[in-house]
Amino acid sequence: MRGIFTPVTKIRRQVFTEIARMGFEGGDYSRIDELPYKIIPGEVATYRESIFKERAIVGERLRLACGLPMRPFDQHAPISKGIEQAAKPEKYYEPPLLDVIPFACNACEETSYFVTDNCQCCLSHPCVSICPVKAISIQNGRSVIDKSKCIRCGRCRDACPYHAIVKNERPCAAACGVDAIESDYLGRAKINHDKCVSCGQCLVSCPFAAIADKSQILQLCQALREGEKLIAEVAPAFVGQFGPLATPAKVKEALLELGFAEVVEVAVGADLGAIAEAEHYVEHVVKQQDLPFLATSCCPSWSVMAKNNFPELAGCVSDSLTPMVATARLIKKKHPDGRVVFIGPCAAKKLEASRRTVRSDVDFVITFEELMGMFVAKGIDFEGDAPQDDTVEGTKSGRGYGVAGGVADAIVSCIHQLYPDVEVKVDRAEGLKECKKMLLLAKAGKRNGYLMEGMACPGGCVGGAGTLLQINKAAASVKKFAEDSPYSVATVSPLAHEKLEK
Repeated sequence: MRGIFTPVTKIRRQVFTEIARMGFEGGDYSRIDELPYKIIPGEVATYRESIFKERAIVGERLRLACGLPMRPFDQHAPISKGIEQAAKPEKYYEPPLLDVIPFACNACEETSYFVTDNCQCCLSHPCVSICPVKAISIQNGRSVIDKSKCIRCGRCRDACPYHAIVKNERPCAAACGVDAIESDYLGRAKINHDKCVSCGQCLVSCPFAAIADKSQILQLCQALREGEKLIAEVAPAFVGQFGPLATPAKVKEALLELGFAEVVEVAVGADLGAIAEAEHYVEHVVKQQDLPFLATSCCPSWSVMAKNNFPELAGCVSDSLTPMVATARLIKKKHPDGRVVFIGPCAAKKLEASRRTVRSDVDFVITFEELMGMFVAKGIDFEGDAPQDDTVEGTKSGRGYGVAGGVADAIVSCIHQLYPDVEVKVDRAEGLKECKKMLLLAKAGKRNGYLMEGMACPGGCVGGAGTLLQINKAAASVKKFAEDSPYSVATVSPLAHEKLEK
């Protein structure tokens, strides 16, 4: 649904805008209790059966956007409960990152098959003949499925010549590649946090906006208001996310207008990561052969899923720094008194940044969607002429990390530059379900010698949960941005030369 302005998009954007505005203005944050009435005005419900329910849901979304946990639903508590403790620039939210607002959930039926009006009452009835448990019968000339018998094998659907039998899935569960969506005692969706890897695909797939993630937008806006030295590191997938007028130069100018001291391309860290993983692959897979294959590490959801579900293969996941962390360390080296803000498309980066080993490197993580709320709160638009900005930091390869296949391409290009005699076999997958299939092949010994790229989101980073643009358009924008770099391969970038010389 990304790229389509729906009521869900509107509500999410209003929530982020109001929280950002509150952070920029400061003062008494208990006024958050009034915001549901501003976002959902009037007396008549627009989206649900009750305006009170609409406001209650918005109240929980406001809390999550402040990094606060949801309130106990069997106890009275104001929306503002705990906000003074949370509204501190150094405050990290408590896990879980993603959660279901129970009373916002539609309690969609779990996976099932049903017969639609397209049933033609045919003479053949292949659906009846093929069902292994005799769950289908003919009533009044039409096929009927007995759900108490159905084992959801889908054979009836495949056999119907009129496609009259359809599979019904919860959108959130269908989007989850690690089967983390379960049901509570009322049939509502709930997340099994032991399985969840925080990719956020359930969040963007729920048509009822019942799933939300926590944010640092309030704390970041407060830090900007207080004049802290904040350096923005921006992921390559930002291109095109803020509308056709928002050129890279204009986005950089807008970030400086928000109060950031400097803006750096995360493609810089991607270039360094590509070199590191190229060396890792050649040293351990080709020369020493102590690893059967090497899996890339830049997508945290992919790497966590691989380690959780295939612990015996954990050592094959590269331990190179992700582009976010590598870039942050470069920034901290240049600005030891500065704080780093990662701006990207990914919900899982919030989880990565909250790790003990990364907290000292990355201070804030926000998504493009949250940044849009900050722009709106500050009244920043992208009208007018583009400023002159000839600064180029990332290479074509580094910028290409934002699109599926780009990570592997960047590493292979480095290998060809540094080790021209080495041939590389590559496999890659988008979406965690496909990633699991790829790892099963690797576990069976069918990917020995390979470089394997895994991306949790369809299309790569451009399909992340924090994006605003349709995936195909976002991919095209990033590819054009990559082509604009005068440097083609990571090994020829100025920063890479410094690393290689060391």
